[in-house]
Amino acid sequence: MAFRSRREKLRSILSGGTCVHPGSVYDAISIRIAEDLGFPLGMFGGSVASLAVLGDPDVTLITLTELAEQMRRMSRASALPVLVDADHGYGNALNVRRTVQELETAGAAGLTIEDTLLPAAFGETKTQLIPLEEGVGKMKAALDGRSDPTLVIMGRTGAAAITSIEDAVRRAEAYEATGVDALFFTGIKSRTELETIASATRLPIVLGGAPEELNGLDYLASQRVRIALQGHAPIAAATQAVYETQKALREGMAPKSLKGLASSELMARVMRESAVKARSADVLEQNLGPNK
Repeated sequence: MAFRSRREKLRSILSGGTCVHPGSVYDAISIRIAEDLGFPLGMFGGSVASLAVLGDPDVTLITLTELAEQMRRMSRASALPVLVDADHGYGNALNVRRTVQELETAGAAGLTIEDTLLPAAFGETKTQLIPLEEGVGKMKAALDGRSDPTLVIMGRTGAAAITSIEDAVRRAEAYEATGVDALFFTGIKSRTELETIASATRLPIVLGGAPEELNGLDYLASQRVRIALQGHAPIAAATQAVYETQKALREGMAPKSLKGLASSELMARVMRESAVKARSADVLEQNLGPNK
């Protein structure tokens, strides 16, 4: 299959003995930059998806179609493996199955399905979790929806910060038993909590943000953490750069006086200009033939 090599690279990370930081990606340009800089993996988060596609905060307004289409654009632009935050699977277990099918065909190397109650329930101000049994059902549905066995499916829970570390362990053990490929945790606050989870489970671990004491890659690797997210600074940096540039132009600055712009060399590399020109010339010459 077209995307199998990308998924095998992600599986290699999960089965290895080290921990890596993924590059935060959200469109064709950001994924190409991450690939060129040597990131082994891209992370397409729900918050950056909502911001890049809708300009909205991460309150579950983006649809599966929009998420998958943005993933498809990135898959076309780069061969970098991408792990996609598929939120709650956009509905019940049947919707989860459809989510897996759509993201698989869009080229995702892997995806996460979480047990957060989304969208937020009416009248509730705190984040809630779905019942464990429903979470297990979603994991089973995700696995059932997979056609390519190399596609990575991760069970995700934020129970450590929402209910308790004991509940996080209980959910992780149950999701592990369904046959998912890895476990994704948010809200881990200390080494003690991480070690509790690592000792109770067997699968590779992914951390979605953690305090400073959990920043050491060697330590994380020793606790079976294979991927550790670093947030989504690139889209914040891009937003600031666009704001400052637009502001300067609006206030009358001449375009040639602008600072901090990408060089023509960088722009050409990001848009793969030389490859596109070579391909265009080759195709046009073949089509026109010797009597052009």
